[in-house]
Amino acid sequence: MYRKVEDFLQDWQGASAGTLRVLEAVTDETLDQAIVKGHNTLRWLGWHLATAPAYFAGLLGLELNNVGDSGKLPSTAKEIAEGYEAVSSEIAEKVSLAFSDESLTEEVDQHGRPTARGAILRTLIDHQTHHRGQMTVLLRQAGLKVPGVMGPTKEDLGK
Repeated sequence: MYRKVEDFLQDWQGASAGTLRVLEAVTDETLDQAIVKGHNTLRWLGWHLATAPAYFAGLLGLELNNVGDSGKLPSTAKEIAEGYEAVSSEIAEKVSLAFSDESLTEEVDQHGRPTARGAILRTLIDHQTHHRGQMTVLLRQAGLKVPGVMGPTKEDLGK
C-alpha cells in the first residue's frame, strides 16, 4: 500500500515505462498470438492494459479522458502502445494533482469493501505487472525479442 504520492509516482514511472517497452515490442503480425486458441491474445492483453487504468481511477474517484473503448480492440500494435502511453501519463498527472499523502490512507468503496486509496494504487501496478508478464511469454512464443523490464533478458545478456 502506498502512503506517499511520490512513492507511487516513482513506481508508476518505472512500471509504465517497462509496460510501454513490452507493448512496443508487439508487431501487427503477432497481435493475435495466444498461448493456445481461445485464450487472451497480445492484442487483447495490450488493450486491456491501455483501458483498465480507467477502472482503477474510477475506484479512486478520478475520471480519465485519454481512455479508449475497452470493447473495441485496435487493429494495430501502434494504436495500443499510443493508447497506453496516453493513459499512463494521465494516471500520473491525475494522481499527483488529486491526492496528498494523507488522502492515500483514506478508504473508498471497492465493491462493498472499504479499501485505502494507496492499496488500490498498489493493485493497479500489480495488475499491470501480471498482464505484462503474460505478454512477455507470448512475445517469446511469437518469436519476438522480449525487452528487459525488471532486469536483463536472455537476449540482453547475449546467451
